[in-house]
Amino acid sequence: MEFSKESMKKAMYLITFAVLLYVGMQNLDIVLEYIGAVWKLLFPFVLGGAIAFVLNVPMRFVENKLFGKALERGNKTAKKFARPVSLVIAILLVAAIILLVVLVVAPELATTFVGVGKQIEASIPKLQQWIDHTFSEDSPVVEWANSIDIQPQKMLDSVMNVLKSGVNNVLSSTISVTMGIVSTAMNVGIGFIFSCYILLQKEKLGMQAKKAIYALFPKRVVEYILHVCSLASQTFANFIAGQCIEAVILGSMFFVTMTIGRFPYALLVGVLISFTALIPVFGGFIGCGIGFFLILMVSPMKALMFLVLFLVLQQIEGNLIYPHVVGNSVGLPSIWVLVAVTLGGSLMGIVGMLVFIPLVSVLYALFREWTYKRLRQKKIQI
Repeated sequence: MEFSKESMKKAMYLITFAVLLYVGMQNLDIVLEYIGAVWKLLFPFVLGGAIAFVLNVPMRFVENKLFGKALERGNKTAKKFARPVSLVIAILLVAAIILLVVLVVAPELATTFVGVGKQIEASIPKLQQWIDHTFSEDSPVVEWANSIDIQPQKMLDSVMNVLKSGVNNVLSSTISVTMGIVSTAMNVGIGFIFSCYILLQKEKLGMQAKKAIYALFPKRVVEYILHVCSLASQTFANFIAGQCIEAVILGSMFFVTMTIGRFPYALLVGVLISFTALIPVFGGFIGCGIGFFLILMVSPMKALMFLVLFLVLQQIEGNLIYPHVVGNSVGLPSIWVLVAVTLGGSLMGIVGMLVFIPLVSVLYALFREWTYKRLRQKKIQI
């Protein structure tokens, strides 16, 4: 049996891949270490790509609304300034939203912590009286302690050893945390600058990437890759829009119901939950925790009622609003939205929740296309 040159080439590729896979599985720890090192190097640029994708949604909206007609007429001035002006407006818009949340939430949290501090300060005299009464010379506690054979020097040595180890742990932890903060700040800064370059030159970069793909792969493969990229881009953009709509709906529900029920901090909790609800499905629980703490400092009974209200609205949001609003925006059925959020949260935490819904949606759409194509080939109608 004779093999063609193309078949031999495919066989060589398959054998090489099998050998590399076998060697990699035999040295999995080394492979994972190298992957981790490469990921650490690429992370700022991956983060920049993610930031660019998020900023591209408001930037594209601003560009179409402010410069759309001028660009269609071929206005050179509009073509020159549309992109940078739209990018600056989009950045300012996102920064304004974050600043608004901080300005609304931070003062109330500070006031609450000050109130908690005053309550603790007022409780200190009562605590001191209890200690004096409990540990007086004729108290049962002191009599029991005196009946035990206690060696003060050993206790002192143990305490000193614990303090020394504690100081060393604190110092090492402080250094680690400081280095982590500096590293995160540098990654975010590099990622932000990289995202701005991407957005300012996205058409040029897209064309270069397309040329490179056409040079590397057959035309049929390239067309499918471009189809997947287009589908992924549209799906992620729709997901971001759907997530923002869902967050506004949930925050508005809390604001309205809390205002009707005369709960304290109605506006603050509504804004806070709108912001934290950007984290799919589980983000509202973060806002609930902070809101419960704030209301607890005013009225414990209202705080318990707030928990009941949260559970009710969370059930409505999680089972009705979120799967339909976000699921429809990404073309994903409700049940798969819940599956995507659960899997993403288990594997990658909050980032996984944000990524897995549009990712699963893309895979779902591709699988659906493949299924329908196979059914047409088999001439089966269901």
